[in-house]
Amino acid sequence: MANIATRLVVVVTVLVAVVAVAEATMLQDFCVADLSNAVKVNGYTCKDSTQVTPENFYFQGLAAAANTGNSSTGAVVTGATVEKLPGLNTLGLSMSRIDYAPNGLNPPHVHPRASEIVFVLEGQLYVGFVTTAGKLISKHINKGEVFVFPKGLLHFQKNVAKAPASVLAAFDSQLPGTQSLVSSLFGALPEDILARSFQMKPKQVMRIKSRYQPKK
Repeated sequence: MANIATRLVVVVTVLVAVVAVAEATMLQDFCVADLSNAVKVNGYTCKDSTQVTPENFYFQGLAAAANTGNSSTGAVVTGATVEKLPGLNTLGLSMSRIDYAPNGLNPPHVHPRASEIVFVLEGQLYVGFVTTAGKLISKHINKGEVFVFPKGLLHFQKNVAKAPASVLAAFDSQLPGTQSLVSSLFGALPEDILARSFQMKPKQVMRIKSRYQPKK
């Protein structure tokens, strides 16, 4: 009886695993995001398939370079995520275009929900990410080359040329999310936490925090 019970447990476990995998499989051709629906799940609810149009799968926002003149860091990210391209819903992918002024920087940040691969359209960049062991993995990349940033690791890109640069970035998430290191720390954390963490004086912390406080 013990052997039979053990086998039953194994069979049930396998069936549960199979069902879990099966439920993760798409049950329709697509699930265009209904951005007007207030109900939020892990993703967006599906738009009525009879109301789907080609425009739901189309986005032209990456065609032209962004104006980097108004960016404090000299870099502008233009995203093609599910919020701008509803047809991406449930597909697990998205893209962005990043444009850099000379010496422009996309500051250290993380994408909590996706790995990233960049393809250099123009220019030369210095890029890198930091491992959980604190090691910097970095390289200079040029037009036509690619570089990968693993999911959830702190990374950056800097234009090291005297001319504008741009890349296309691809993600394995419809909405990768972006958390900037500096703005998240100094825009959200209390003064005493920051002062002790960075071994800085409170006045120094407040001077930096003032740059990241919401304007009233």
